[in-house]
Amino acid sequence: MRITYDKKVDAMNIVFQKGKYEINKEIAEGIIIDYTKDEKVLAIEILDVTKRMLKESIESISFNVPMEA
Repeated sequence: MRITYDKKVDAMNIVFQKGKYEINKEIAEGIIIDYTKDEKVLAIEILDVTKRMLKESIESISFNVPMEA
């Protein structure tokens, strides 16, 4: 997974897996999900991030994915 933030356009992109998107759906204003043709989630794009999140939250994004053996 990769999380990027573009200050110039105030957009965050969360990429879960590589691939070619076939479908994108805006699930709420400014929140777009990219899907493969078989509806696997590739990425989520969030527009106007600074209106939706505190600056401190954007700067301190981290994640933990627990893996089971």
